[in-house]
Amino acid sequence: MDEEKFLNFEEPIKELAQKLSALRTAAVESPALNDEILELEKKNKNLTKKIYSKLDSWQIVQVARHPNRPHTSDYIQRIFDNFDELHGDRQFGDDASIIGGIGLLENVPVMIIGHEKGRDTDEKVKRNFGMTNPEGYRKAKRLMLLAEQFELPVITFVDTAGAYPGIEGEERCQSEAIARNLATMSELRTPIIVVVSGEGGSGGALAISVGDHLCMLEYSIYSVASPEACASIIWRDAQMAPDAASAMKLSSKELKKINIVDEIIQEPLGGAHRDYDLIAENIKSTLIRNLAILNKYSIDDLLERRYERILSVGK
Repeated sequence: MDEEKFLNFEEPIKELAQKLSALRTAAVESPALNDEILELEKKNKNLTKKIYSKLDSWQIVQVARHPNRPHTSDYIQRIFDNFDELHGDRQFGDDASIIGGIGLLENVPVMIIGHEKGRDTDEKVKRNFGMTNPEGYRKAKRLMLLAEQFELPVITFVDTAGAYPGIEGEERCQSEAIARNLATMSELRTPIIVVVSGEGGSGGALAISVGDHLCMLEYSIYSVASPEACASIIWRDAQMAPDAASAMKLSSKELKKINIVDEIIQEPLGGAHRDYDLIAENIKSTLIRNLAILNKYSIDDLLERRYERILSVGK
């Protein structure tokens, strides 16, 4: 994991963390400081709990975009065994912003598909900052159909600001690729579990998030557009993004109220970026539990349940 970074609203937590770091360094030669360290750790935990218990919508957006937040590749490494990545859409090329392949979830073979933003500059450019081109969604569709053919459950990880909005994407029919995925996932004859792990932005997110069970991490977001885009449309001013975030009701708790989200996965105190292993374990247990539930349905009943689930949104 990268060096710890703090968001603007975490300034009090940052100050305590710096004091803790200095004390731990000094404690190497002065063990008597250990009691003070324990007291400060307790204070830091309580302060973090207090701040995160009352985050507003814009602060949740910032946590969802945290530069250290785990990506799909981090979850694949910690949750699944023997992952074999598959490439290409068999029409144009391979889009690195979508990772897809077969892995084992507690010895059960599954198809894993997810957005990948990248970490350092070179990888972010390679991954197009997680903004997918049509060939990426067509790759995802190809892997879904492959999963259907071999009766593999599909698990998707959603983390994108949106589909790539550039002219290249439009030339290769971005909207058609997204629409085709929606149709494919709606009638795919195998269980589908969706995990919104970071940003769930616009059609770029929706293209891999139609399924039988949709989970959101506690501090992830899921919306029709980014707050900045919404603010630009409504107020002609991207600086109004915090107001847009509040109006859009994009947090997991708000979306759970209107049946868009089926389950909220609790994050470690202070966000998923604080403990990769713990959040991966929480996701893994959720996947195993829900996959066992979905496997009890016949395929026809599963498709009927999926249809009814979509109709229930907003009720």
